[in-house]
Amino acid sequence: MNYDRILIRYGELSTKGKNRKVFIYKLRRNIKKVLRDFEQIEIEATRERMFILLNGEDGQEIVERLKGVFGIQSFSPAIKTDKEIENMKDAALSLFQRIYQEGNTFKITTKRSDKRYHLDTNGVNQLFGAHLLTNIPGLKVDVKKPDINLQIEIRHEAVYFSCENILGAGGLPVGSSGKGMLMLSGGIDSPVAGYLSMKRGVEIEAVHFYSPPFTSERSKQKVLDLSEKLANISGAVKLHIVPFTAIQQLIQQKVPENYSMTTTRRLMLKITDEIRKRNDGLAIITGESLGQVASQTLESMYAINDVTNTPILRPLITMDKNEIIDLAQMLDTFDISNRPFEDCCTVFVPASPKTKPKKEKVQYFESKIDFDTLITQAVEDTEVITIAPKSVEENEVSDLF
Repeated sequence: MNYDRILIRYGELSTKGKNRKVFIYKLRRNIKKVLRDFEQIEIEATRERMFILLNGEDGQEIVERLKGVFGIQSFSPAIKTDKEIENMKDAALSLFQRIYQEGNTFKITTKRSDKRYHLDTNGVNQLFGAHLLTNIPGLKVDVKKPDINLQIEIRHEAVYFSCENILGAGGLPVGSSGKGMLMLSGGIDSPVAGYLSMKRGVEIEAVHFYSPPFTSERSKQKVLDLSEKLANISGAVKLHIVPFTAIQQLIQQKVPENYSMTTTRRLMLKITDEIRKRNDGLAIITGESLGQVASQTLESMYAINDVTNTPILRPLITMDKNEIIDLAQMLDTFDISNRPFEDCCTVFVPASPKTKPKKEKVQYFESKIDFDTLITQAVEDTEVITIAPKSVEENEVSDLF
């Protein structure tokens, strides 16, 4: 007997009160997106847990995809039976034998939600423990650190058997915390910031600043590939590609060199904020980590933030570079970011950028230049691309929004 469903545990969602059903709805929607090419599955959601009914689909492939879905604390391939003892024994032995290897130890953990059931917890443990020991020669019990824990859950409607607790991605379902605009460069940090924001339930749209001919098509491809990695987690990502050449050239001509990076960041933030307004975003997300580069001092952040009242999320703010690299490697974005094609920020880095810029000074420099027309034009000329996850066909992408 193969397992016929996957039992999903909510974890953090279980702490939610009256709005728990909203979080569960978002999680169900996100799972449906990730598994959209498995046409036979059914998803059943209750307040306590969720079940994916396999209906003959490839359970192992579904398990692999579920590992990346935020909002799942853990999940288990499972078998559902009625309460007839012989049917329960068959299910327990069949499921156990799927993963048993010679020399494995085991224990049984029973939860009895149906208190009217004729056997108590100890009685169930003893009955099914004896059944496994009788049918699997050499099997031994270890109640402290078993190799296999057969879990039996006796509920009012049925009995559920599972042997594996597979760790989920945790966090909150993407979309349950609103939408944020991710300032996505071609570097290591910003994709990780996007990932961590999604883990806290933020739906992301990416904004990338592109300055041809100073930045090449290959640098743009880096960002497309990074967006695809994020789309594999969230279901799909909208990427806004902003033409930034004219603005950067004007900055280089009119702003003192040591303040040019500060002005560049301020105008990027202004443009991102305009795109946010047009797309119902609630926050801006950056890959900044305190003290990593000249534009990431507190003084710089203070001067740059001056252009907007929109919340700016910085998920990496306390991390060092090695921690960020570890996450980038886990996400499979590190090698993409390391391709030797520069983005518009690295191409125009001044020789000695101001690490402690004065807000009043940068405001004064900018007051002498008409950036507003160029900002409006850049927003109007922004190219929008919807990046689908690798498993979703292009002609299905529009259905995800």
